[in-house]
Amino acid sequence: MTLPSRLAALAGVRRVVVKIGSRLLAESPAGRPAAIADQVAQLRARGLEVVVVSSGAIALGVRALRLPGRPADLPVLQAAAAVGQSRLMQHWEHAFAAHDLVIGQVLLTHDDLGDRRRFLSARHTLRALLDHGVVPIINENDTVATEEIKFGDNDQLSALVVNLTSADLLVMLTDVEGLRDATGVRMPIVADIEREAAPVAGASTRDGVGSGGMASKVGSARMVTRTGVPAVVAPGRVPTVLTDLLAGADVGTLFLPGADVLSSRKHWIAYGARPAGKLTVDDGARRALVEHGRSLLPRGVVKVDGEFAVGDTVSVLTGDGTEVARGFVSYGATDLRKIQGLHSGEIEGILGYRSVDEAIHRDDLVLL
Repeated sequence: MTLPSRLAALAGVRRVVVKIGSRLLAESPAGRPAAIADQVAQLRARGLEVVVVSSGAIALGVRALRLPGRPADLPVLQAAAAVGQSRLMQHWEHAFAAHDLVIGQVLLTHDDLGDRRRFLSARHTLRALLDHGVVPIINENDTVATEEIKFGDNDQLSALVVNLTSADLLVMLTDVEGLRDATGVRMPIVADIEREAAPVAGASTRDGVGSGGMASKVGSARMVTRTGVPAVVAPGRVPTVLTDLLAGADVGTLFLPGADVLSSRKHWIAYGARPAGKLTVDDGARRALVEHGRSLLPRGVVKVDGEFAVGDTVSVLTGDGTEVARGFVSYGATDLRKIQGLHSGEIEGILGYRSVDEAIHRDDLVLL
């Protein structure tokens, strides 16, 4: 396969999501935002729109509260976020004010993007900010987020923001030069994430400054490329990294989209919605889904876990617990338990009604 040049791969970019990690901001809480703002101003002068996803609130709060490290206790973690969030925004405010640019703070939790109506509301808000020339600064709302609704790290949040804002590129700025292969050499371009990147990404990390790691960034690149959007992991300490990158320079690691591109709606099903339950299926149903692209019928369901209603998102698992798909379920948990393992023609006799034949229709299902 002939890979496109970097310049060709990024030629159509008009809206960019830039994620900057906690470690970079902790190193230089004022200088790093200033360098980003300088580059954003240059990109805007070229007609590009930029959305910033910023970590750093907890790290700044930890410093302000003189804590020995990142707290393990959730209320203390939330308190550090509350203290650090205002300091973080002050740094961004000063950085962009130097270019006479207005910023807007947007705090999100997974629940905001897991609910379709709130997802669309957030999309409309961000669209209005961009239409008015505002640079959105997005962060997870760590002050109120609990373990159940946390994104896990801002890499995943930035990937969801790409879909939320219909962006054309995700840039994740980090403290390394990019993804390295097994010999330690930077990989300039990745065309197949599963074969090339996943084996060398390592494990996700959580330390005294932030969370994430290269595995997290590769996972976010996987999410983004499934919408047909390229992603880049790039060295955030380079003061011209964004302008160099958009000019086609060989900076960081560029992840190219593959052929398996999802619509915005299906991307939300796969990554935005939080599953309310689980359906375990037999091997025949797994083959029908994975190999033939068919719907999931009640006949193939062997176990129903959780309590969910019609239209909720559920995970589809194989017998060994591997998640192979997610989708909108056509029957609530109580009814689905009654008809699991049965043929579609038996549904009405058991439930007294039959709305559809499928437990999950293929139009409402996404393979993972």
